[in-house]
Amino acid sequence: MKETDIIIIGAGPTGLFAVFEAGLLRLKCHLIDTLPQVGGQLTELYPKKPIFDIPGYPTVGASELVANLMEQIKQYQPEFTLGETAMTLTKNDDGTFIVTTDAGTQVKGKAVAIAGGLGTFEPRKPELENIAQYEGKGVAYFVKNPESYAGKHVVIAGGGDSALDWSIYLAEKVNTASVTLVHRRNEFRGALDSVEKVKALKAAGKINLKTPYEVVGLVGENQLEKVVLEQEGGNKEELIADAFIPLFGLTPKLGPIATWGVEIEKNAVKVNNALDYQTCIEGVYAIGDVNTYPGKLKLILCGFHEATLMCQSVYNRIYPNKKYVLKYTTVVGIDGFDGTRKEAEKAVIKSID
Repeated sequence: MKETDIIIIGAGPTGLFAVFEAGLLRLKCHLIDTLPQVGGQLTELYPKKPIFDIPGYPTVGASELVANLMEQIKQYQPEFTLGETAMTLTKNDDGTFIVTTDAGTQVKGKAVAIAGGLGTFEPRKPELENIAQYEGKGVAYFVKNPESYAGKHVVIAGGGDSALDWSIYLAEKVNTASVTLVHRRNEFRGALDSVEKVKALKAAGKINLKTPYEVVGLVGENQLEKVVLEQEGGNKEELIADAFIPLFGLTPKLGPIATWGVEIEKNAVKVNNALDYQTCIEGVYAIGDVNTYPGKLKLILCGFHEATLMCQSVYNRIYPNKKYVLKYTTVVGIDGFDGTRKEAEKAVIKSID
């Protein structure tokens, strides 16, 4: 069993920044996220979109913000369990907690911070009668390990950024047998550079583009072998496919967290915002878009503020007899768990002749 100080449910921007604030207090963190990569909805829904309301950044790309946060917390060596969903929460007699994932991973911590954004992201699945029998046998809704598609005939369906970007990545970076992008319209809704890149890869013979088509059937004995495509107008054809990845977006749901005994209001976790964003369970907090309280605004910068106060509360919970004296990083610098130190250039006292 893995052990830490704070178990953070969600590796979006609020959860990542909480690692930094916890690190300043010498508290270690372990993050659990359903998605196979960090960044939450920033990475999954709009990685290339600009954000205009982050203090100090007139504009910053969503993926750039995530990369900066990862660089900021690197010193504090957080541990991650990605691609797994936090299913159960157990509170022990000594006040510690154990979170268990759907894969059986268990993490023990002294406090829990729910930073699940809009909740657990569940993929929007195509309405194919037999799709469930091929899940894990050729059908996947996330690209967890791109290299696993080497040598395979891959069919991706979708018309947004995710479908475009993964088609480009697999065509350029992975030695696949083939990459086919299927979309029910001729037009794509995504970043212009991604659309132009797919167009160039199609011309180079590296991507097979099928528009306007839909995947209407899956074929195979115990493993996916072919997909059935239907063109607008009714013409059908079969395509060899070892892998089918429908990328139709994600639907946010509160998920298993709703069964943990926390108070739910408007599909969000109710917290005490007058103090530390703690839920009705002592030692369990909710920060960022996942929580609700009077006057709540679902903004990244609000999540950063909530994460800061949450960490202070956890410190006082773990060390009730130890008074923390706030020190500004501009004055004292910061020390990482990896032995690194960041500090301002020291002033010198020297006469000028």
